[in-house]
Amino acid sequence: MRLGTLLTMLALVVGALAAVPTTAHAATAPVDRGAVVEKRVIGHSVRGRPITAWRLGERGKPKVLLVATMHGDEGAPRQILATLRDGKPIHGLNLWVLPVYNPDGLAAHTRKNARGVDLNRNFPYHWADLDGSYESGPRAGSEPETRAMMRFLKDIRPRWIVSFHQPLNGVDTDTKDRRFSRRLSRALNLPLKSFDCGGVCHGTMTGWFNSRFHGAAVTVEYGAHPGRRRLTVAAPRQILSLWDARRGR
Repeated sequence: MRLGTLLTMLALVVGALAAVPTTAHAATAPVDRGAVVEKRVIGHSVRGRPITAWRLGERGKPKVLLVATMHGDEGAPRQILATLRDGKPIHGLNLWVLPVYNPDGLAAHTRKNARGVDLNRNFPYHWADLDGSYESGPRAGSEPETRAMMRFLKDIRPRWIVSFHQPLNGVDTDTKDRRFSRRLSRALNLPLKSFDCGGVCHGTMTGWFNSRFHGAAVTVEYGAHPGRRRLTVAAPRQILSLWDARRGR
């Protein structure tokens, strides 16, 4: 065998061995998300980070959307959504989960997006030019995250939306389906509260949805430091119980 041929064969063998992942590398690979039936990037943040929603459950069942991390410094409740996404298949519910709506804010651990806008004051619902902690942007719908959510909601048109926040510890009564708020309050063991912003909550996602669509959106606030077990064990079960849904093969 010629030396050139031998060297070529040796290079091919070395390349093939290099392509085989080591045990350590394989351990960091993405886990199989058994509950997911569809993954959709609904848009991108100011910094270009994907905003990803996952559909779980079954078509033809009640359609629900869960949203978390609209404010980047309120990230704990996203564990509820991630637990549902990464667990066993869901039956009896057509469920969408969007664990991180404000990825730039989460990365920076700030309430606002990368342009300093509070996304929950940027929707075209009684929008007002607000400054400070509730900076609403130069105009309604100015932010790419806002526009992405508006397109997504127009497309999927859920019957219910639950928008998770922190740290006010309660379920908002300011929604057109107060019976649903009461059910959420009982199921999640959170008190009913009025988050009326001292008048009108300008530019909120729930307000925009409630004013334009048949379905109902409600805000749920956990406390500043909810326990991990509450978020990863109790809350996912409590959410599914609202619609008599279950997890299993």
